[in-house]
Amino acid sequence: MRAVDFIPYYAVIFTSKLADSNGYAKIAAEMEILAKQQEGFISIESARQEVGINVSYWKDVESIQRWKQNFDHLKAQQLGKEKWYESYTVRIAKIEREYSFK
Repeated sequence: MRAVDFIPYYAVIFTSKLADSNGYAKIAAEMEILAKQQEGFISIESARQEVGINVSYWKDVESIQRWKQNFDHLKAQQLGKEKWYESYTVRIAKIEREYSFK
């Protein structure tokens, strides 16, 4: 892809520390499936050890806002605050360039 062909997109970077992992993996997997069905979703990357890192990529800010307000996602967010998370941080970044090595 040439630089002139690149269309900027957005990343939602969610980092977290769990207080309780009981039932977390199931809901996290369900949220990933649901996110993939949302308009504007591009992809997702996740890793979890002491700190969980989940980066989802979106076409635009409006898509991110719709996902944040999705009814099932709102329920999962509430459960996270009440049950699973010791702490978390959400960062939203605009991706203006990318490159990779394979």
